[in-house]
Amino acid sequence: MIITVTPNPSIDRTVTLPGELVRGAVHRVTSVSSEPGGKGVNVARALTLADLDTVAVLPAAEHDPILAGLRAQGVAHHAVPVSADVRTNLTITENDGTTTKINEPGSGLGPSEAEELAWAVMQRAKADHWVVLSGSLPPGLPDSWYSEMVAALKARGCKVAVDTSDAPLTALAERLEQAAPDLIKPNSEELAGLAGVSAESLEGALNRGDPGPVVAAARRLIDRGVGTVLATLGAAGAVLVNTHGAWLATPPPITPRSTVGAGDSSLAGYVRADVLGADAPGRLQMAVAYGSGAAALPGSALPTPAQIDLAGVEVTPVAQPTEAQTEGAL
Repeated sequence: MIITVTPNPSIDRTVTLPGELVRGAVHRVTSVSSEPGGKGVNVARALTLADLDTVAVLPAAEHDPILAGLRAQGVAHHAVPVSADVRTNLTITENDGTTTKINEPGSGLGPSEAEELAWAVMQRAKADHWVVLSGSLPPGLPDSWYSEMVAALKARGCKVAVDTSDAPLTALAERLEQAAPDLIKPNSEELAGLAGVSAESLEGALNRGDPGPVVAAARRLIDRGVGTVLATLGAAGAVLVNTHGAWLATPPPITPRSTVGAGDSSLAGYVRADVLGADAPGRLQMAVAYGSGAAALPGSALPTPAQIDLAGVEVTPVAQPTEAQTEGAL
């Protein structure tokens, strides 16, 4: 069983332009789509397409369109009742794949709703289950909510993955010694923020064929208790670091159409590979194949297993950084 948790779900509305987005101009779109979204919901959608036993936990009113969307896609879910509608996020995609996102903050959760959301997760979490905690936190949940959930879930013997950013990620990083997840999936900006360096320096080094700075930054998180760091770095690929080693994966050539859900698809690919018994390089390979597969699809569409190019992903081991390099990453 895989449980995905999306505290701040959304309806993801994507419009596609025939050319470049120009500020202040009038644009006519070539296509419009709306999908149930939020990072954990996207993970659940991708895993459901792979026929894995998955349930999405989220706050939503019974009448909310997001639940109709999940039912239409066959995604098993548990909705914690709330009074407000789920937010709508807008994505503008240009013809070269450039993506601009405009996200609403989301409706707040009251104390009783927040408590029920945590209870709904814990009620379903069993030892050895994967629990994926993803996305931003809505008003009403403290920045420490993810770290508190990680501690509770780890005490139950669950495998826990976290994919978040900004204040919730900072709060999690501050408590790694007490609440370290099995997997954390930062992008370049998030990893750079944790490491105190620029995202450009990490991606630039990787583009020059030097994954050392990325590995050094991830290694510091491993040393503080995180089981695995999956650093997704866009077109540059991804780096996986755990206690046993580090690996770099380069994606297959694609024509990018939309980056919406690409990171969520990578996380889904990693979890799917783990459930199938893959080793660390194999989990990285499938993660990158899923991320690339999503980027090649329009709007917020997510790939099926038939739409990923697993063989096109090249995985190579990376030499471990020296102690001086690791200390210099933070």
